[in-house]
Amino acid sequence: MASFSLPPIHDNPDGGWGPSSSNLPEQFKFKDIPYAPYSKSDKLGRFADWNDPSGDNRGATTSIPSTQNQRGGGPGGRSRRDGNQAFGSGTASAFAYFHVEDESSFSLVDNKAAPPRRGGFTRGRGNTRGTAFNPRGNQRGGRGGFNAGGRGGQRGARRGWRDWEKSNRTRESSVAISPQWAMLEEIEFHRLAKLRLEVDDPEELETYGRLFAYDKSYDRITTKTEKPLQPVDRIKYNTTTSDDPVIQQLASKNTATVYTTDVILSVLMCAPRSVYPWDIVIVREGNNLFFDKRDGGPFDTVTVNENASDPPTDPAPPNPNNPAEKAAVPEPPSINSATSLSLEATYINQNFGFQSVIEKPPPVTIDFAHPNPFYGPDETEPLASCGYRYRVFDLGITEDEDIKICVRTEVDAYSPGQGNPHEGHGLVTVRALNEFDPRAQGAGGAPDWRSKLDSQRGAVVATEMKNNSCKLAKWTVQSVLAGAELMKIGYISRANPRDNTRHVILSTTSVRPTDFAAQLNVSLANGWGIVRTVTDLCMKMPEGKYVLVKDPNKPVIRLYAVPMTAFTTEEDEDGEGYEGEEHEFTS
Repeated sequence: MASFSLPPIHDNPDGGWGPSSSNLPEQFKFKDIPYAPYSKSDKLGRFADWNDPSGDNRGATTSIPSTQNQRGGGPGGRSRRDGNQAFGSGTASAFAYFHVEDESSFSLVDNKAAPPRRGGFTRGRGNTRGTAFNPRGNQRGGRGGFNAGGRGGQRGARRGWRDWEKSNRTRESSVAISPQWAMLEEIEFHRLAKLRLEVDDPEELETYGRLFAYDKSYDRITTKTEKPLQPVDRIKYNTTTSDDPVIQQLASKNTATVYTTDVILSVLMCAPRSVYPWDIVIVREGNNLFFDKRDGGPFDTVTVNENASDPPTDPAPPNPNNPAEKAAVPEPPSINSATSLSLEATYINQNFGFQSVIEKPPPVTIDFAHPNPFYGPDETEPLASCGYRYRVFDLGITEDEDIKICVRTEVDAYSPGQGNPHEGHGLVTVRALNEFDPRAQGAGGAPDWRSKLDSQRGAVVATEMKNNSCKLAKWTVQSVLAGAELMKIGYISRANPRDNTRHVILSTTSVRPTDFAAQLNVSLANGWGIVRTVTDLCMKMPEGKYVLVKDPNKPVIRLYAVPMTAFTTEEDEDGEGYEGEEHEFTS
């Protein structure tokens, strides 16, 4: 009979549970046991990965955290695609168990039929149907054809590749912040989104300009009957608030407290949606506030895919501290960079508005009470169809408050048969969305307009509402401020994705601004609350000049006090540079 002896009992003199560390035998001190890092976010995945293409895991019966399995940090300590090792992947193999027997004869029998392959290309057929990446590969001359199909499959599999780099892209501010400027206030967007102010219908003071009738034949354009976009020489003014002679007259009569234009006001009312930087110059004279724009600033151009998950970007400027970069000859900007796309979209919007009205004799025009206030006697080029409505909105919360804002609003045409344009019935604003290259960075996953506009317009509209949320919201707010009954939106694409000088009109849609605002989830009450908050903030300050700046990389706006001489000399040079770029584009 086997003998049995009790193991020694180690008493803990410290009075705690279990043996003390001094009496613990060597074999229980975890000596020579490797340390394995552990993350609480790790989850247990497969017991053995039979589908691992990188090695033979038949004998591996260890549980591998799913985060390592997905990112390539398996038992072999493989590195992730970005070069950084997954957490704990280097030591996971220390606890793996492997059979010592020879399993070379082991095989897995699978009698299931292999599923049909989807995507990619079929040998011998090229890319006949295109891919989700380039759906019109062979339809329009086979751009890329076979190669485009191959790249499409690879890039589709790498969706989200290096997404962490997108957050590291920095943008430059729309205006250089001087160290001498004093920052007075900083407001986050989430605070702006909570503001509300209900405003009644406005009072119309004056009307200026002449309107042509909108050509309804543009409503019947389809992708099969596309029409080329033609450059038209017309003059249309975008004068800032302080330089407007009508506003100067109204301010001399103390008509309102705040004076601005619909372009500037819409940016402020839609500020929480903005991503790109902008700035508004605010001048206080007595009890009056003037919201101005800088010549050549962000208010003179139209953004493209500003709200896309990966919006278009501009190349980084050369580093002045690097002699090699400073001496290098700068390359011409890409036609798909943020600045080039912005100029292209501005060109498209202007010319589509000029082209879509009836000017052939006999033109049926609507003349407002006064002629265009900016058209001088020395001008020789014809005026574009444009009407200005100066309207006053009451921002008072109580009946005792006398805070009003005078806004110069614009309409582009009138719709025949929709009522009396003098009373605001039948007034139309004309805007245009543009498609560039769906394969370029910043396209935002937009579907091919030529194949989807007629059959799946809702998908195109939904994508544009996502990628251009801020731009569409600003256009809608401008139309509501002007009292327009309709907003015409043209869908204009490049004739060739590699050429940004020739465009075609693929379709036009009509929307009511108030209904479209509901679809975009645009709250006018929130916009008026932002305007009232900024107004109260500036009215607490002494007379002088201020600038409201949207941070280029954060959802924040800041108010700075600046000298009265700011934005008077250097900005003129910037304006000339912008005009030169625009002239080069329209020539």
